Amino acid sequence: MSPTGRQASSTGPAQLPPPGIVGLDPSWSRLVTAPDHAGINVGWHIVDTHHGRVTSEPATLTVLCVHGNPSWSFLWRHLAAAAPDSVRVIAVDQLDMGFSERTGRLRRLGDRVDDLANLTEVLGLSGDVVTAAHDWGGPVSLGWALRWHRGTAGRLAGVILTNTAVHQPAGSPAPRVIRLARSAPLLRPVTVRTDSFIRGAVEMSRPRVAPEVRDGYYAPYRTADRRAAIADFVADIPLEAEHPTAPVLDAIASGLSELADIPVALMWGPSDPVFSDLYLHDFEQRLPHADVHRFVGAHHFVHEEADVAAAMVDWIEARCGGSPPDDAAPNGAGEVEPSRLCDELRNHPNPGDIAVVERAGGTSTSITFGDLRDRVEAFAAGLESYGIHRDDRVAVMVPPGIDLDVVVYGCWAAGVVVVVVDSGLGPKNMSRALKAAAADHLIGVGKAIAAASVFRWPGRRIVVGSDPNRWPGVDVDLASIEAAGRMSVAPPATETKQPESTDPAVLAFTSGSTGPSKGVGYRHGQLAQQADALRRLYGITSSDRLVAAFAPFALYGPMLGICSVVPDMDITKPGTLTAVSLAEAVAAIDATMVFASPSALANVVATAADLSDSDRVALGSVQILLSAGAPVNPTLLAAAAGLMPNAEAHTPYGMTEVLPVADVTLSELAGVAEHRQWERGVCVGRPIEGVEVRIDAVRSPDSAGSPEHFGEIIIRAAHMMDGYDRLWWTKHRARTTDGWHRSGDVGSIDDDGYLWVGGRIEHLIWSPDGPVMPVPIELAAESVAGVARAAAVGIGPVGRQRVAVVVEASMPRSRFGRRGPVLADRDVTDAVRAAAAEMSRSQPAGIDVVAVLAVSALPVDRRHNSKIDRPAVGRYASAVLAGERAPRW
Repeated sequence: MSPTGRQASSTGPAQLPPPGIVGLDPSWSRLVTAPDHAGINVGWHIVDTHHGRVTSEPATLTVLCVHGNPSWSFLWRHLAAAAPDSVRVIAVDQLDMGFSERTGRLRRLGDRVDDLANLTEVLGLSGDVVTAAHDWGGPVSLGWALRWHRGTAGRLAGVILTNTAVHQPAGSPAPRVIRLARSAPLLRPVTVRTDSFIRGAVEMSRPRVAPEVRDGYYAPYRTADRRAAIADFVADIPLEAEHPTAPVLDAIASGLSELADIPVALMWGPSDPVFSDLYLHDFEQRLPHADVHRFVGAHHFVHEEADVAAAMVDWIEARCGGSPPDDAAPNGAGEVEPSRLCDELRNHPNPGDIAVVERAGGTSTSITFGDLRDRVEAFAAGLESYGIHRDDRVAVMVPPGIDLDVVVYGCWAAGVVVVVVDSGLGPKNMSRALKAAAADHLIGVGKAIAAASVFRWPGRRIVVGSDPNRWPGVDVDLASIEAAGRMSVAPPATETKQPESTDPAVLAFTSGSTGPSKGVGYRHGQLAQQADALRRLYGITSSDRLVAAFAPFALYGPMLGICSVVPDMDITKPGTLTAVSLAEAVAAIDATMVFASPSALANVVATAADLSDSDRVALGSVQILLSAGAPVNPTLLAAAAGLMPNAEAHTPYGMTEVLPVADVTLSELAGVAEHRQWERGVCVGRPIEGVEVRIDAVRSPDSAGSPEHFGEIIIRAAHMMDGYDRLWWTKHRARTTDGWHRSGDVGSIDDDGYLWVGGRIEHLIWSPDGPVMPVPIELAAESVAGVARAAAVGIGPVGRQRVAVVVEASMPRSRFGRRGPVLADRDVTDAVRAAAAEMSRSQPAGIDVVAVLAVSALPVDRRHNSKIDRPAVGRYASAVLAGERAPRW
């Protein structure tokens, strides 16, 4: 045993990796000799993308990559391959790790920082350097970065951190896997005598990495005599204050404040059981200026589960060139001075008018604008006394109605950021959204509080409409906060400093119909601009009254200064809205406006026979009918409008990121339908005042070229979102430098200025003849008798895909096989193929439908019950046509 109590280990020289390791270019590998922290010359293996390279121009920037435990420079192979010629990537194998020398000596954190500094001196490193690190390479890299930043050899151009830590946050235990591996009985058996530790680390990835990738990680650690440093790294984690490495790590952590003017990227796998979001949030507090991107669903080796290398290259290009980042691009076209976000509520000319009506079980509850304002002011004043401060994030899980308006508008008045996560997302997406938002507090009804306990949602919990003593971990309710506000000696929110237009106001989440839900941030000014856009578009005045059959729109009433009501329905399931419930809601406030999603209108039309004569009379007060959230079939819109004979039917186009973008009336749709322009998709109207829309080219996945007859719809508007939350790379790819938002929708603009939508970029069908949009095919299929809804998907490899159509068909349930899908009837198949062929006459790529399948129901998003999950349908159809067991959706 050595004086440190560490068992002696074998020694051996540095060596080059064996040939054939996947993704590792042998020309990158080199061996370098440098003195270590004790002055002893040792051998390093490093990956150096410019080793031996002859180029006309030298690299302008170097990325210095440091791996953690139990990996090696193989971890950075994707970055090495993705980096442009102007960027040199150097990835080191730390001493006693990878293929560097086995010195047989214990190296603590401070030693490793010294070792790395000596190596970079020998390499002659100078100029602009970006550091990149993972796992326990993070503290080593940061220790080196702080020295480089304080020195004179070059400029620290940026810092990239992936799943690492420099501090154990107070009140939280160290990761269980680390505590177990670090225990005396297990340390050497799992790290040295067996390869359990490294196998366990690699096996964390989901899906499992390919066998050749696993072999790449295992390559330097095949025998016990090469694994001693794996144990040393684990043992060097300072879980105790008296640990010899503790002061070194603490010094590095405290030194991070010196990086306030250095670009920093935090790129994280949030499902990592070791370095979870807990450590990400610690870094966010220490480096509040950092750009953050969470690769949702990724684990410890985030580099293997997501395209982290591409994100790093984009970030280095955007942030590390020495010029200020171009994040201040204007939101865009036709900016007008917005009203203040809560002005319509604060200054309503008739405070005795009804503001909100709740309907449930056939009964109604209402509140006036004056009383709502008073409750909002009381709640806002009481927040501080319960530890809810300006700029805190509060997740709100309260059904649409009076209490929801009190909470949301009270938070806004107090400068608190509202996190809106509606239950229509479903439990999985709700959990992901809440964990991504990292809210400081959660305000919800009893069901939400119970779910928070089950799913371990973050935030201090505040209950609405229930005794807080009923719920573990809840010590206050909405009523108590309002009561505290009424007793407060502080002036009401209207007399205190109001939030500025640039202050964050809300974080809303996308539906998750095209991937994990994304947090979309809006500032106060952008929300006010949105309210003004809606007011101008529909000529809304204080005499209007709104029926909101879609949860987010229920909040627009007070913002617009008009009365609103949510019908008696399950607001999380729009398809539960019945014609009678809608009529009763209209009658309750003599509504002039109705907003409902297509699935809600479909059920209204389906249940119209239940309407009484008085119900039909009530519906006559509606002047504007709005439906959005998914493409609206003109036939459905016409049928719904027929129940409201005095209403002008509109279908606005937009998305969580910017709404509204365009608008079209039913009469306009009838006019464009006469020109049989189905090949363009769905007409969503002309861009509204203050919105610019253009079409950008879409490149094929194999770079074969761009379609000429459609492209990606990109948008610029003053009421557009501020950005995505903790999704820097997503925002970077979606936002142009001059402030345009890439919507991800594809379509075209016709000669009359109408915008047409043909689907999503990721849902394009890449046939041998060119790309095909799915929506036109679906519209053609839905024109066939007996087809209620259709989804067009690509079968086969990209570039050689064929079109298959899956339809919801009116068939006896016995006709659907035990596993669901069957080939559609010959008549339906022939009719769908004929309709698709007729629709595609003017398209460059002809459409030949190779198969038509029939199912009882297509998968749709939970929020709107309208957006078809085409990727799920594609997997389904591919399996069926291949004779395999069809996956469930």
